[in-house]
Amino acid sequence: MATDAFPAHGAGPGEALAGDNYLTHDHGILSWLMTLDHKRIGVMYLIGILSSFLLGGIMAMLIRAELFTPDQMFLTENKYNEFFTVHGAVMIFLFIIPGIPGALGNFVLPLMLGAKDVAFPRMNLFSWYLWMTGAFFFLAALVVGGLDTGWTFYTPYSTQTSYVVVAAMMGVFILGFSSIFTGLNFIVTINTMRPPGMTWFRMPLFVWSLYATAIIQILATPVLGITVLLLTAELVFGIGIFDPNLGGDPILFQHFFWFYSHPAVYIMILPAMGIISELMSVFSRKPIFGYRFIAYSSIAIALLGFLVWGHHMFVSGQSALASFIFSALTFSVSIPSGIKVFNWLATMYKGSIRLQTPMCYALSFLLLFGIGGLTGLFLGALATDVHLHDTYFVVAHFHYVMMGGTLIAFLGGLHYWWPKMFGRMYNEAWGRLGCLITFVGFNATFLPQFLLGSRGMPRRYARYEIEFQGLHQLSTVGAMILGAGLLLVGLVLLHSLFAGKRAPSNPWGSGSLEWQATSPPSPHNFEDTPTAGNPYDYSQMHYDPRIEGYVPNKTVDS
Repeated sequence: MATDAFPAHGAGPGEALAGDNYLTHDHGILSWLMTLDHKRIGVMYLIGILSSFLLGGIMAMLIRAELFTPDQMFLTENKYNEFFTVHGAVMIFLFIIPGIPGALGNFVLPLMLGAKDVAFPRMNLFSWYLWMTGAFFFLAALVVGGLDTGWTFYTPYSTQTSYVVVAAMMGVFILGFSSIFTGLNFIVTINTMRPPGMTWFRMPLFVWSLYATAIIQILATPVLGITVLLLTAELVFGIGIFDPNLGGDPILFQHFFWFYSHPAVYIMILPAMGIISELMSVFSRKPIFGYRFIAYSSIAIALLGFLVWGHHMFVSGQSALASFIFSALTFSVSIPSGIKVFNWLATMYKGSIRLQTPMCYALSFLLLFGIGGLTGLFLGALATDVHLHDTYFVVAHFHYVMMGGTLIAFLGGLHYWWPKMFGRMYNEAWGRLGCLITFVGFNATFLPQFLLGSRGMPRRYARYEIEFQGLHQLSTVGAMILGAGLLLVGLVLLHSLFAGKRAPSNPWGSGSLEWQATSPPSPHNFEDTPTAGNPYDYSQMHYDPRIEGYVPNKTVDS
């Protein structure tokens, strides 16, 4: 029988899901578009980012379908160039870079800090509008057509091709401001809005990862902004900066671009690592092993990431000494990543591991990111990189790090915080099946590409020798399985919004503060500012079957 303390609908103690929350507080599209609520802004980011992912994914499927045979099927060589350019640009600039900070970070950061919002709510909303504006310019480039430079926009070709490059550059420039403002907001929020009891070393590790990411966003993104402005000026006004015909240096563009873009790799992966730290601890029911090492390693990755851009340019003609130094620094940046991986494994050791959907994604991340990291060693070594440069080996490595790392962690975090975001539980069996199909499809897609690259198959080619057809076909079939897995994931989550069980306040038994709020949270998150304890202490709560969730020990009837 239901009681006041344990409502029949499955909510947490004292919680009324039908009451006022951020989803129902103000109705109408305008109330969302003008909102200053970080939770609504996070959801709007989520909708835009997932839409971008869908667009980029459709492009990827068409590319893989075209590569099923060595001969032309439905894409000419020029159209193929446009498709892989738009696929890469949309996935990088509209999905992977803003994905976790924009959607999940915006939603849960203030909740993890026990705060009512971020430090600058208006700047937060402005950042979302900047993201939407930048996305519009990319869509304009897609509709007009002719953007065929690759997502790196390398000169001198990008200065001699269609003027649609200008639209893409403006999109990148505007998106950069969105990233900078988000990073600035997060740093100020973390520094000034921590609750009583939350010292630096009592912060959840996801917060540490967002802090390190914000450092990179603020320091590195202006370099990209300046670079795209220079490229635009050369295109429009014929100024000789990068074009050798005008007295410029095309290699200078590569230095500028990768000085931002390699730290940007850590904008993509550091928040993912923060999510994995949360999942490993919660679903192993153990305090995170080596907390301080994981926290410091996030900062170390952020700083070392600025020193390794030259490993993208081993074949660009830079000096042997410079290549040697960049190669050595590349190996050194793997140390803090290795620290995280070994500490995650130690966290699971002798833990009470629960293979719920978020944990399945965390375990998938360990294997996929491990493969991505280890294959990066071949590209960081001078002798092997010369052979593997610009081959499918690079494509496979990049996708194992970015998709196998960032996307898989994003999905793990999305499933983890979904009950908190929308107050609904998804079907666990279908959720795990979606993860399994995605995992199998991902490996079937990209493992063959390591073999293709090591055998000399160049990337970005629409046509290829017949000897590569078998591996290409295997990769294409894998892509279809991967697409089916991701479609199932989307359907499972959407179904939960309409037919899922109502979520308790703390379905996973986490110790961080966001799980002390109702599910979904009220407009101001908390009635009173909570006092922070150890976010990885699970001894103060246990599972109560009456609500199918966890409650603090003191609230459970004897």
